Amino acid sequence: MAERPRLRDAIGQWIFRLVHDRSLVYGCCWEDPRADLAVLRLRDHDHVLVITSGGCNALDYLLEQPAHVSAVDVNPRQNALLELKVAGIRGLDWHDFFAVFGTGRHPRIHELYRERLRDLLPERHRGYWDRAIGMFRGPPGFHFRTTSGWFARLFGLYIDHVVAAREPIERLLAATSMAEQIEIYERELRQRFWGPWLAYLLSRDTLLALTGIPPQQRRQVQRFSPDVQDYLRRQAERVIYGRPIGENYFWRLYLTGAFTPDCCPRYLQRDSFERLKGLVDRLSTHTATVERFLAVGTGPISRFVLLDHMDWLTGPRANELAAEWQAILDRSSPDARMLWRSLGLRTDFVDDVVVRHRGGQARLADLLEPDTAAADRVRATERVTAYGSVTVAGWKPGVLPLGGREPTA
Repeated sequence: MAERPRLRDAIGQWIFRLVHDRSLVYGCCWEDPRADLAVLRLRDHDHVLVITSGGCNALDYLLEQPAHVSAVDVNPRQNALLELKVAGIRGLDWHDFFAVFGTGRHPRIHELYRERLRDLLPERHRGYWDRAIGMFRGPPGFHFRTTSGWFARLFGLYIDHVVAAREPIERLLAATSMAEQIEIYERELRQRFWGPWLAYLLSRDTLLALTGIPPQQRRQVQRFSPDVQDYLRRQAERVIYGRPIGENYFWRLYLTGAFTPDCCPRYLQRDSFERLKGLVDRLSTHTATVERFLAVGTGPISRFVLLDHMDWLTGPRANELAAEWQAILDRSSPDARMLWRSLGLRTDFVDDVVVRHRGGQARLADLLEPDTAAADRVRATERVTAYGSVTVAGWKPGVLPLGGREPTA
């Protein structure tokens, strides 16, 4: 019997790599930058490392005017997307920019690309967009054409044709008070929405791979909640009962496939778009693992935004996790702050990672100083709530010398 879960994981991992290595997975980020910035406390001399994903948060952090933002991702298509957004900031007016990246479609996208975007892209990304720029032309729109967007479209079919809940969901998005929002959910959606068909979809590694969830990350959920649907219901209800959904651009995009000017990431807002024109030279993209980027670079990094990718580096990939944390230690400034998320309720697998330190070896649990108050603030204010836990941490006093980084062998 033990062989069957291992076989399932192996097949799931193969499917995930097939999807992730060949596709643009994320059109937007699913981590709330507003909540993160409240605890990151960016300064004008900070060098920020962020995993690229959809690129939204790298641009959001840039609005705080740190010295530099390095966006790092193993998937070159995610960096290609961020570079297209940067080209749009440089070359488009706000109306065209919002049509492309906000609504996700522009009737003249091929003309805009040819005349105003292509030459502003790094040459390494032009070939991809020469082939893929049609993602932004016509329905269903760009945001439903990434692999996570395909899952959202399947989710939409479930809403429209299986549970026939589109009309109450539209009223939920338009609710003018928390009381109205909660009433619509409890009276018309709660019993109808969560059911066996959705549970089946959420149990398929093939479909979870479309959303960027590999088997290792599914296991992090199931360590604490064997029923994935029940886990997601509880996470969704943190939004329903705690935050106005009409102001929540994450869920609006997932349910409708588009942002609106009044409900969108900060980089899409008109005033922010104009400010970014003078800031994008402080941004760079890097197609590499976090470990590889840190190993070949120079200079200290003072802020690390690691999203949820450490969930992926558990189990058989634990050696990669240890190598990554060694690289983080080696390139950190003494006052560095790290922020990461997990679908699980704890990331205790980080505690036991062993790194080289001061000529010997040490567990990360003995080097890191978690800021539980900061993590609690993120959890209390973030608008996504898809994640089971958030960790904010720095190095304990004396771990790194005040004059610079830890020397490496």
